[in-house]
Amino acid sequence: MKITKLLFGIFALQLLGTSAILAQNGTMTPYSRYGYGILSDNATAAQRAMGGVGYAMNSGRQINVMNPASYAAVDSMTFLFDMGVDFTSLWQKETSDGATLKDQKNGGGLDYITMQFPIGKRMGMSVGVLPYSSVGYAFGSEIAHGATSRQGSGSINELYVGVAGKVFKGFSVGVNVAYLFGTTYNDSYAYTSSGSTTLFEREFEVRDWRMDIGVQYSFLLNPKNRFSLGLTYSPKKDFNGHAITYAYDMNQEAEPVETENLKLRGNYTMAETWGAGISWEWDKRLYLEGDFTYQPWSKAKYQGTEGQLLNRYKLAGGLQFTPKPRGNYFERVQYRAGAFANRDYLRVLGNSVREFGASIGFGLPTPVTKTMVSIGLEWRHRQAHPNPLIKENYLCVTLGLNINELWFRPSRIY
Repeated sequence: MKITKLLFGIFALQLLGTSAILAQNGTMTPYSRYGYGILSDNATAAQRAMGGVGYAMNSGRQINVMNPASYAAVDSMTFLFDMGVDFTSLWQKETSDGATLKDQKNGGGLDYITMQFPIGKRMGMSVGVLPYSSVGYAFGSEIAHGATSRQGSGSINELYVGVAGKVFKGFSVGVNVAYLFGTTYNDSYAYTSSGSTTLFEREFEVRDWRMDIGVQYSFLLNPKNRFSLGLTYSPKKDFNGHAITYAYDMNQEAEPVETENLKLRGNYTMAETWGAGISWEWDKRLYLEGDFTYQPWSKAKYQGTEGQLLNRYKLAGGLQFTPKPRGNYFERVQYRAGAFANRDYLRVLGNSVREFGASIGFGLPTPVTKTMVSIGLEWRHRQAHPNPLIKENYLCVTLGLNINELWFRPSRIY
């Protein structure tokens, strides 16, 4: 059994490395052309069904990367493995020169892979791969004497290791250290009426690290009412890597010309992140949480200057209800719902980008083990403000598999 567990652990770690490039959410919006793309909040499928909350969440049966202090809640005999995928349909509408343009796209894929296990009676550890940001778009327009088209793809991912411990009753502290890696591509094609084609390709390559610190405090008001507070912080830092722009003459078989090679350090920075949440749990049946996220991106450098990006604010709220945790199957199903509102960090043609959404979902227990299958339906709306530019509506189906196994039960000889 010990050998089996060791082999599974090695396999899981290998899976994390080989699947890292897939850890993105099928991004397909022109808004991802700006900044570093669309940012991720590290929410699991279960958390997305609750509006994306998690700063105050701590459970021995669910991995919560949003606050590393939550790892201390893992049971001393439990191994958790969680992975999620999503499938997205996108409807876009743009009004230009009195004409309305509409488009519909579909996408999706692997979202995250995480695992968690105890490393002592008062400590827990988590390892996983997550998306940090992603880029995906394709559109074109006519210009004088020709046309242009723009395409973007790629993602920045993070492979993290986190540790948390209980300092005293109800209070835990945790930290994630993540390796950031990945490349995003922004391509611009210029087609002239004479038949020539030129491609300008910008590669944004990141090889860096980041850190998240979290604390949580939980207390019982009475045997049935439990409150939790959570706070996270990620410091501001420079990105490491290169931003390289190439020019290709598509009509000739010639080597590309490097037009710019800019080091990221000192020119591109990551904003600090503050997250705060408060939750209330009643009788282990009803769970409510509200979260707030703040990122001062206006102070971050982008191409060597500040002020090109906007401060980001996000409010989220969610609930989970389990009719009877030890009842029949349908009484043990977890019913989830949530909503959020987000003022994004992107500045697009002088406009801010705003997003809001709502979600519902279910946590379906397996008949024998504690493993849980999470299914969610999420609707999102995104547009610029005050000029709406492109209006986008998303319908996302999320699927998560949370494997809960007793791996560390002491053996007994009778």
